[in-house]
Amino acid sequence: MSVELVEVVRSGFRECVHRGSVVILDPDGEPTVQLGEVHLPIFPRSTNKPMQAITLLRNGFDPVDDAELAIATASHFGEPEHVALVQRLLDRFGFTEDQLACPPDLPSSEAARAEALAGRDRDKAVRRIYMNCSGKHAAMLATCAINDWPTTGYLDAAHPLQRAVAATIADITGEPETDLGIDGCGLPIVPVSLVNLARAYAIFATSAPGTPERRVADAMRSHPRVISGTDGSDLLTMQATPGLVCKIGADGVHAGALPDGRAFAYKIDDGHDRARMPLTQAILQRMGVAWTDAHAELGTPAVLGGGARVGIIRAIPGVL
Repeated sequence: MSVELVEVVRSGFRECVHRGSVVILDPDGEPTVQLGEVHLPIFPRSTNKPMQAITLLRNGFDPVDDAELAIATASHFGEPEHVALVQRLLDRFGFTEDQLACPPDLPSSEAARAEALAGRDRDKAVRRIYMNCSGKHAAMLATCAINDWPTTGYLDAAHPLQRAVAATIADITGEPETDLGIDGCGLPIVPVSLVNLARAYAIFATSAPGTPERRVADAMRSHPRVISGTDGSDLLTMQATPGLVCKIGADGVHAGALPDGRAFAYKIDDGHDRARMPLTQAILQRMGVAWTDAHAELGTPAVLGGGARVGIIRAIPGVL
C-alpha cells in the first residue's frame, strides 16, 4: 500500500497530501528505503526512454554527437534547440516530419508555445516535431532505416524495433514479461517495478565507458537541457547534483542514479507534478548528496494567497 509522502501546508494547515511509493538503493543495489509498493509493476512512462535509446544503440543507431543521443531520450519542451535536433535527425536519414508517428502537439515551453501560436490558430500551430517524444520517434525511424525494418507501423508491439525494446528492458531490469500498455506518444510501454527501475538507472550510471548504457547516461548528464528544457525538473536536478543521471516520467514517476550506483525511483499516486521536486529534494538529501543552495531551491515551491507566500509544499518531515 502506498504511503503519505508530500504535504501541502497553507497558513499552517495541512491542506492536501500526496501519496506514493519510493525506493532508494545503496551502491550494491540493496534497498535502504522502501516505502509503499516498490515491487509491483508500474508504467514508468518516460523513465523508460533511456532503455529505449540503449536499444537503438544496440541496433546500429550511430548519433553524430551526444546532443543527438540526448534528444533520443528526451521529454523535451519544444524549444528551438530541441526542434533543430529532431529536424537534423530527420534530415540526415531522409525522413519528413509527417513520418513521425507521435501525435501533433504544441510546445511544452510557454515561450515556445506562444511563438508557435503567434499569428495563427491552434490547428495550424500544432506539429508532430513539437511533441515531447519526437526525438525518440525520429531516432526510432533512423534505426528502422539502418536495419531495413518497416518505417510505417513502428508503433506496433510486434514490430521488430518494439520487440527489441522489450527485450532490452527485460535484459536490463530483470522484470518478468507482462502485458504492455500504450504510452502517451502511442508507443508500447513496458511495466517495471520501482526497485528494478532504480537498479536500471544504477546500471546506466556505473557501466563501463563506451557501452550503450554508459553512452546514454553520459549524453543525458552532458545535455540536461536537451532532455527537458528551460527550468525543467531534470535540468535543475542534474545541474545541482554533478554526476547524477535522472529522468522524469509522466504522472508522477522519477528515477535516477549517482556515479557510485546509489539510485532511487518513485511514483506519486495522483501524478501531480507539484509533489515531484520536494520529494526529489528529500530523496537526494537522504542519499547523502553534498548539499548546496541549488538543492535547497529545488524543493520549496510556494503556496500563494493573494500573491503572497502563505505556505509550502514539502516532503512530510521524517517520512524518509
